[in-house]
Amino acid sequence: MMRPLLSLRPFRSPPAARLSALMPALWPALLPALWPALLPALLLAVACTPRMAAAQDLADPTRPPPEARIAGPGQADAAPVRSGPQLQSVLTGDHGRQVAVIDGHAVRPGEKIGGATLVKVGKDHVVLQRGRARQTLKLFPDAGVNNKAVPQH
Repeated sequence: MMRPLLSLRPFRSPPAARLSALMPALWPALLPALWPALLPALLLAVACTPRMAAAQDLADPTRPPPEARIAGPGQADAAPVRSGPQLQSVLTGDHGRQVAVIDGHAVRPGEKIGGATLVKVGKDHVVLQRGRARQTLKLFPDAGVNNKAVPQH
């Protein structure tokens, strides 16, 4: 016997469609049973929302500082470019050892760099002497007086 290609039996809705039709009637019965599971999830969602929004306002720690930006043709607020030697580090050790890193070069008291002699190493500054003029280089020049040469009297 051959089967017909098209069956003409009555249409039955799938179980999901029947369940969704029953949901309005089932909610009052299901809500007390589901509440203990839904409450922590709801509280977590509410608690995380402001923090996630605030996290988008955090500064990028790998972004260069504003002074490092190259000024365009219309920008007059560019950071001043320092000229002359720059003190980068001061190292003091046991037994009176002192080293200053100036423009990437390690210099000890009495040694010369760029035609000037290192005469004093402090904890946050050094003194260079060029002829009769002395120049104080500060480790943090923006915190005080800029690196300037002062004639010795």
